[in-house]
Amino acid sequence: MNFDDVGVVILAAGKGTRMKSDIAKVLHKVAQKSMIVHVVERALEISPDNVLVVVGHQAIQVKNEVNMFYQVNFVHQKQLLGTGDAVKTAIPALAPGIRDVLVLCGDVPLIKKETLLGLVEAHKKSHSGITVLATEVDDPKGYGRIVLDDSNHLLCIREEADATIAEKQIKKINTGIYCFDKDLLILSLDEISPENSQGEYYLTDVIEIAQKQSQKIMVVTIGDSQQVIGVNTLEELCRAEDLIQGLAD
Repeated sequence: MNFDDVGVVILAAGKGTRMKSDIAKVLHKVAQKSMIVHVVERALEISPDNVLVVVGHQAIQVKNEVNMFYQVNFVHQKQLLGTGDAVKTAIPALAPGIRDVLVLCGDVPLIKKETLLGLVEAHKKSHSGITVLATEVDDPKGYGRIVLDDSNHLLCIREEADATIAEKQIKKINTGIYCFDKDLLILSLDEISPENSQGEYYLTDVIEIAQKQSQKIMVVTIGDSQQVIGVNTLEELCRAEDLIQGLAD
């Protein structure tokens, strides 16, 4: 399948305050390589000519780090107003022929090429407006929950800070990786608002907007949850290191 019309947006603007470090989160290293470089490598395997990295906190350092290894394009999120704002910042920099947008997080260094290829392929084959990558974990604390209706259709993705007690029991979580129809994404981003506990523009709100418009939304669930763990703390960084070393043995 041809992915020439797929653009990849990597979110790498956040501070990562939970790392308790002066270094931007995505610059922390796993297997002697910064997390952002791991993710850029996977993105280039999907779309060699259409990768955008959204930078913000320590933008120059992040750019310099990536440029040591690869040539990609960057966009600057001037104010850290959330994932929705970050993607909206990137949209104008996408090449004119892009039809679908794969969104990745810069702090998911264990993600595999095959997983991303499978996600984009499923998205295109099903002609979905949005395809969400999900997984199931025993301890979903800290992750957005995948809220399904009685027919297993996606209703929304609820961030933990805004989740009800019942929603917090859901073990199917959002990995933060999506494939969007570009036109639908543009229209939906214009409708999101920061009316939530964080006061941010959530990219996940695009799901609910699209659902209300009866757009086709698909959830792809992967069994290997380890490759989509986000690294938000030094403990999780150590865990990612152990996992990648285990893969290398």
